[in-house]
Amino acid sequence: MDKDQDQTDSPLDDRHFSTAGDTPMREDAFALSDEEKIKIIEGKFSEIMHTLGLDLTDDSLKGTPKRVAKMYVKEIFGGLNPEKAPTSSDFDNKYKYTEMLVEKDITVYSTCEHHFLPIVGKAHVAYFSNGHVIGLSKMNRIVDYYAKRPQVQERMTMQVVKHLQKILGTDDVACVIDAKHLCVNSRGIRDIQSSTVTSEFGGKFKDPTVKQEFLDYIVMKLEMLKNVPNFPYRCRKEGIRKT
Repeated sequence: MDKDQDQTDSPLDDRHFSTAGDTPMREDAFALSDEEKIKIIEGKFSEIMHTLGLDLTDDSLKGTPKRVAKMYVKEIFGGLNPEKAPTSSDFDNKYKYTEMLVEKDITVYSTCEHHFLPIVGKAHVAYFSNGHVIGLSKMNRIVDYYAKRPQVQERMTMQVVKHLQKILGTDDVACVIDAKHLCVNSRGIRDIQSSTVTSEFGGKFKDPTVKQEFLDYIVMKLEMLKNVPNFPYRCRKEGIRKT
């Protein structure tokens, strides 16, 4: 054991695994209104700051408990509330596009549920149409919805895939997330270089050839894309001219 490791830590504290496919929530999770939750968290956070010895009469600190409470409920943990799930309108695939559709480099801002420190990275999502498609921004919104809660990266990856499978009516969905965990980067081992990669592959993406095609798209550079047969489709999406 490292000399700087907290002796009171549970043996499971640094084992970053998920115990369930769904975010663990109490049955009465939404019995309180957002405003009631903010009021309670504000009081509790004031106690934490007081215990740490901070002077809550200082102009810089006196508003912090309320700011943190509002941030928790309205922003970084807003995805806990299913009423905030993104509306997911699907459309007929009128273009008859049959190849893989990839939305890459989706920004991920989440929070590690073990230490309540940030998880920051990128998500890459792909699917094959089963006759229906969704707006491209919906994939970003779905990732953001599951990121805005205390999370385990493995669970978040699976949640994104299951959500898209449900609204698209197909198993042919995949997601890869590459993210830095500040619980690793800023505390404990304090390794600022390492990142965590998780993946979930459904349907066609379990085929090694299809899986590799998806992974190749993730690392593909723009100049390489210009030589891909289906590049004009991405041109329309990204507003890029093929020269």
